[in-house]
Amino acid sequence: MQYSFNLTLNNEQDTQNLAQILAQHFTTGVVYLIGDLGAGKTTLTRHYLQHLGHQGSVKSPTYTLVEPYQIQGRDIFHFDLYRLNDPYELELMGIRDYLETPNALFLFEWPSKGGDEIPEADLIIDIQKSEDELTRSATLSFHSVALLQALESQLNNA
Repeated sequence: MQYSFNLTLNNEQDTQNLAQILAQHFTTGVVYLIGDLGAGKTTLTRHYLQHLGHQGSVKSPTYTLVEPYQIQGRDIFHFDLYRLNDPYELELMGIRDYLETPNALFLFEWPSKGGDEIPEADLIIDIQKSEDELTRSATLSFHSVALLQALESQLNNA
């Protein structure tokens, strides 16, 4: 990853603002969402999908492993690997079929459980809870200078 950007998420509006920027500047590729239970990975994903144009609820695929979306002609796959016992389970559930989808967006919660079965990330979002659990700190790692410029201009001035 060439660039890194750190920010504090003080409330859900901050999470929505981040999701809006992501929806504008990162629409295809592989995203890793890292953080403890309750850090806000699914909340960020929900806002991200809504800013991409999804109508309706966004449910966590904790039990199904993947929740597919078709949003404005775009394929998006939200994976939650928390309950995965062995990365090979992804092979058995047909992950290759998903990963062969051209120009898709892949969101992976708990990517460390995917081993070599999932591709390397184009964007890593690491969300950590503060000690009092009232705020979150997010670190984004990525290659896109356009995303860096958007984050700096839209979030540093907020």
